[in-house]
Amino acid sequence: MPPPAAPGSGSATSAATPSQPNNEFRRGRHRQDTTFTGSDSFSRRLTVHTRASSNRDRLRGRDDIRPRHRQIDTPGTRYCMTFNLATVLRESREAFAPAPMCHTATETFSYADIDRLSGRLADGLRQHGLQPGDKVALQLPNMAEFIVAYFGALKAGLVVVPLNPLLRTGELEYHLRDCNAKLLITSAISLDQAAPAAAASAVDLYLVGMPNGTHSPFAGLYAAEDSGYIEATSPEDTAVLLYTSGTTGKPKGAELTHFQLYMNCSVTSELFALRQQDTLLAVLPLFHVFGLSTILNGAVRRGASLALLPKFDPAQVLNTIETRRCTVFAGVPTMYGALLHVDGPTRDLGSLRLCVSGASALPTELLHAFEEKFPGVVILEGYGLSETASATTFNRSAEQRKILSIGTPIWGVDVQVIGDDGAQLPSGPDHVGEIVVRGHNVMKGYYQRPDETAKVLADGWLRTGDLAYRDTDGYLFIVDRAKDLIIRGGYNVYPREVEEVLYGHPAVAETAVVGRPDERLGEEVIAIVSPKPGATVTPDELIAYCRDRLAPYKYPREIRIVDTLPTGPTGKILKREIRQSLVS
Repeated sequence: MPPPAAPGSGSATSAATPSQPNNEFRRGRHRQDTTFTGSDSFSRRLTVHTRASSNRDRLRGRDDIRPRHRQIDTPGTRYCMTFNLATVLRESREAFAPAPMCHTATETFSYADIDRLSGRLADGLRQHGLQPGDKVALQLPNMAEFIVAYFGALKAGLVVVPLNPLLRTGELEYHLRDCNAKLLITSAISLDQAAPAAAASAVDLYLVGMPNGTHSPFAGLYAAEDSGYIEATSPEDTAVLLYTSGTTGKPKGAELTHFQLYMNCSVTSELFALRQQDTLLAVLPLFHVFGLSTILNGAVRRGASLALLPKFDPAQVLNTIETRRCTVFAGVPTMYGALLHVDGPTRDLGSLRLCVSGASALPTELLHAFEEKFPGVVILEGYGLSETASATTFNRSAEQRKILSIGTPIWGVDVQVIGDDGAQLPSGPDHVGEIVVRGHNVMKGYYQRPDETAKVLADGWLRTGDLAYRDTDGYLFIVDRAKDLIIRGGYNVYPREVEEVLYGHPAVAETAVVGRPDERLGEEVIAIVSPKPGATVTPDELIAYCRDRLAPYKYPREIRIVDTLPTGPTGKILKREIRQSLVS
C-alpha cells in the first residue's frame, strides 16, 4: 500500500447558470441532504445527486464541465435519488478525518488515509476500463488493503465479491466464472492457487505485496490523485455478491444491495452502542458476512476503529485486545473456547465492554466460564445468514439476554416460525417450525439463479431452512438445521461440495458427509464411504485426495469405509442415522 498523501484541500463551488443551480458543492458532490430520524433513534442520510455535471471536473477546477451521466432532454435540472454504501466512509472521514480507522501490526491508517486511498483506487479501476456493475473479486485476509479495495470498488460503482483466501484452484475458478469477475485482487498466501484460476477464467490478477515480476502489483491500480468522486448508484443496486451454499449444488452468490448493507450496519452498530471511541478487534474474516457487514461496515458507520488480525491465534488475540485496548470483540464459539484455555499470565481485558458470538450455539458452560475468567465481559448471541446481510436477531443486553437463545428480531425485520402449511406457529418448545425472515436485510436473490431464488424467496419472505421455536417473550431458540450445513471452527462446510469431490474418486460408489460434535471446533467433518464392487481404497488415501482439492477447513479429517450406507424406502441416504451412530 503506498504511503498516504497529504489530505486534499477544500471543496469546490460554482456560480449559478441555467443548467447549474447555485447549490453548495461539498467535496465534489452536488447534493441536497435530508436526515430522517425514526423511533430507533438513528439517522439515515440519503443523498440527492444531480446528473448535470462531472464531479471530477469540478474538483479539478475545469470550466468546460461536461455531463458524466446520460443527458436529460427535458429543460432544467433533473434529480434522482441515489445511495452508495461508500458514503458511510466519506461521512466518517468528514467527521473524524485524523482519527484512526484501522490498525495493522505495523501501521495505523486514519479515516482521511483510507478515504483518499480508496478514492485513488476507484479512479484507477475506472481508468482500467471497469464499468459500474462489473465484478471485482477480493481474495485477501484481514489487512488494510482489503478495506481500501472494498471501498474503492464501491466508490467506482462496482460489485465486490469477497472470497476466502484458502480456496483451491478449482474452487476459485468456479467462483470467478460464476460471477463473471473482471478482476481479482489477491495476496502472496493465495497466489499459487489463484494464478492458474485467474488465467483459466481470463481474469486480470493484481497482487498485494512485493511484486514478483510476473503479476501486476496492486499498487499499480492506484490513480495519481483522488478525484473524490463516488459513483451515483441506486439503493437497490447490488453492492456485494457473497457466496453461500445449501446442501445441494454449487455455491450461489447472494446479492446484497447498498441499502441493505447500510441498514444492517446502522441497526447493529446501534445495538452494540458503537461510538467513535470504540476499537473493534477484527479477527473474523472480512470476506465473511459477519466480519464484513457487522464489524467493518458497523465500525465505519460510527467512526470507530478496527484492530486487524489476518488469522486467529488465541495468544495474539489476547495481546491485541490488551495493547490496543479493544472495546468490542466478535467471534464464534470455538474462538471463545480457545481464548479460555490460553496458558500464561493473566491478561488485562478490562477495556472490553462487549463480546458478540454467532455462527453456532454457544454452550452455556463456556459462556459462564469465559465471563467468570474475564470479569466485566458480557457475551451476547445473535443469528444471521449471508442472505440477510448478517444480523437478523440479537440479544440486546446482559439483563435482557436468554442463554441458548438467538434473541429477538433486530429493528425493521420480521421473523416468524411457520409449520409445513406455511401458517405461523404458536409459541412454546412443542411448536418447532422453520424460521422465515422479511425486512430490509433480505437479499435480492441468488445471482443468475431465478429457480434457486424462487425456492427460498416468496412474497418478500426468506425461508432459512433453520428450525426453531419462539417462547412467550418472543425469544427464538434454534433446535436443529433443516439444512445439513456443517460449521467447523466458524467456517461453513457444505456436505454436498465435499461429497462431489469424493464421488470423483474412481473407487467411491456412495458417500455421505456429516458433522460430528467436536469440543474444540464445534463440529468435525466426517465422511462415510462405500467402495465400488472389487475396488480397494483406504481412508488415508481418500483424505489425501480431498485435501488436494478442498480448502483446509473443508476436507474430512476422518473417513470410514463401510459396505453399504443406510437408506430409506426411496433409496435416499439417511444422514440422520449416520449422525446418531457417530454420536453413540
